[in-house]
Amino acid sequence: HHTALKHHRYLRTQQRSTWYWRHPGLTRHTTTKSAFRPTSTALVVNYRAIQPLATHDPRLPIYMSELSAATNNQLVLSALGKDKPGLVNELTRCVLSSGCSVLDSRMAVLGGNFALLLQVGGNWNNIAKLENQITALESDLGLTITSRRTSLQASDTNMLPYGVDVVALDQPGIVHNLAKFLSQRNINIQEMVTSSYPAAHSGTPMFSVHMTVDIPASTQISTLREEFMELCDQLNLDAVIEPAKT
Repeated sequence: HHTALKHHRYLRTQQRSTWYWRHPGLTRHTTTKSAFRPTSTALVVNYRAIQPLATHDPRLPIYMSELSAATNNQLVLSALGKDKPGLVNELTRCVLSSGCSVLDSRMAVLGGNFALLLQVGGNWNNIAKLENQITALESDLGLTITSRRTSLQASDTNMLPYGVDVVALDQPGIVHNLAKFLSQRNINIQEMVTSSYPAAHSGTPMFSVHMTVDIPASTQISTLREEFMELCDQLNLDAVIEPAKT
């Protein structure tokens, strides 16, 4: 009888071992009746009950084609005008009502002026519907809005993303000298943010630059870094160049 009971428990344990966790909140627990127990709200499923979606399922290519159409039809908008509350609300309301989605954006208030770059995606009809509302938006919001059609861009594996950070006493030509150095080496600037500010204690005018750049994979990074630091020494800049954090 004792042997039969142990065998029964072994079979129950084996049955329970077919249940796995689909959430990081589940942990193995061997001292209770359950093989696994949730440490937070989680879904436990029996993998034997899950059947993989057949590759010939006619629903699959339809879904993929719709997804591809939504991401391949894109529009880039730029908006510029006097800043006031509610501009982002109205612009994004228009995007949503057109059936489009915001994919990427950059916004800043510069010298009291609102400046926005907006990348949106949707199917062809929805993009066209958004384009047709631009004139009315310009009039209602007091903005100058331009647009350009674009599409999903494949990432270039021949480029290495790097981050460039520079801090210095404010002086004319910092951005130009950095851009000239990069351009001469066929390094493309993907993103740039600059700021002027007073030093914390002395109030001395300071200037900072952050860039994300694409460096050709054929570039000798050690040589590039050495030349870059030499330029920064000449211009009295404190700088760092390192792989971009993803």
